[in-house]
Amino acid sequence: MENNVLNEMDRVDPNLRDEMLAELFLNKVMNDFKRSKILEEIDQSLKDKDKEAFLRLTKELKSVS
Repeated sequence: MENNVLNEMDRVDPNLRDEMLAELFLNKVMNDFKRSKILEEIDQSLKDKDKEAFLRLTKELKSVS
């Protein structure tokens, strides 16, 4: 599948391709950062035995993943 995407990308204007790749990269980095922060907050909620926060954060994690 990745090869198909790469083949399609070769047909796109180079400037547009670079913009699309940069946007994909930034989205991935942002999602990884959000996921990391939520996991830290989940760990803290477990330490604090805060069930409500844990449930809220696990729901939020599912939406980010």
